[in-house]
Amino acid sequence: MTRIDKNPRAGEGIAVQVRGLVKHYGETKALDGVDLDVREGTVLGVLGPNGAGKTTLVRCLSTLIVPDAGHATVAGYDVVKQPRQLRRTIGLTGQYASVDEKLSGWENLYMIGRLLDLSRKDARRRADEMLERFSLTEAAKRPSMQYSGGMRRRLDLAASMIGQPAVLYLDEPTTGLDPRTRNEVWAEVRRMVADGVTVLLTTQYMEEAEQLANELTVIDRGRVIANGEVDELKAKVGGRTLQIRPSDPAQLAAMAAAVAEAGLDGLGGAQAVPDDGLVYVPILSDEQLTAVVALLAARGFGIAHIGTHLPSLDEVFLAITGEKAPTSDPSTDTIPEEVAA
Repeated sequence: MTRIDKNPRAGEGIAVQVRGLVKHYGETKALDGVDLDVREGTVLGVLGPNGAGKTTLVRCLSTLIVPDAGHATVAGYDVVKQPRQLRRTIGLTGQYASVDEKLSGWENLYMIGRLLDLSRKDARRRADEMLERFSLTEAAKRPSMQYSGGMRRRLDLAASMIGQPAVLYLDEPTTGLDPRTRNEVWAEVRRMVADGVTVLLTTQYMEEAEQLANELTVIDRGRVIANGEVDELKAKVGGRTLQIRPSDPAQLAAMAAAVAEAGLDGLGGAQAVPDDGLVYVPILSDEQLTAVVALLAARGFGIAHIGTHLPSLDEVFLAITGEKAPTSDPSTDTIPEEVAA
């Protein structure tokens, strides 16, 4: 089996490194000084509203367009100076399947293998392996125009893996898929990462980012406005909420009042919600959590349940970008038609 080795010059532990990347379309700043790092063998989720620059970033990093300024390396290769070498280390799946509908699934994969300079023998073997891995063996000889949307997406993912890339770009990979097929795609992405592939994922599905990404970068108007692990971003936006269920439901209001009246440092108060049977206390640290529990114990309140809740990723997106978090009908960046073509 042919395997493409990573460039030995690649930065240790960093598969993708971007510094000050700029791309303009006339007066439009699609990218305005983007910095990001993707650690080897992880998934970086890139979030942002429509027109934020996500797809432009992927196009630059996959050598489809040339940035106006800045520097980026992928697996150690410069995206501007070493495009041919870089293309042999990456895979790309766009928002919509790009397979040849007149060819069968097997023929599509074999053709891509040959375009990647695999021998006929290796191209046949890789095509067979990918069809089996993506549960397409039974449909291997059928024209891909007869495939369902989910089957085409799986075929597209299989095509992106033919050359065993070190880095895989997934640009809105589950757009338009039903929940079952989306879960199948997620399972394949996890399997790829387990095999050592590094993934840069652009998405507007908050659940997808939370399910797959090790870290997140939020882009808006061509700039990075936040980054970090999912829980880190949640904590930055709204901290945690302590949820306390008293052993005696009749003590709900008294428990909330005790916390509010205690005046513990940094607490924003407490709220009793009878319909939930819970007292909600916003907290910013483990020390505050400990202080609340100690206070209630000292006052003689029985606690049936205690837990913490972080804000949802939708809430994080809204707080960071100031826009409603999109969960459906995602689209590409707004780019002039003649450029996008």
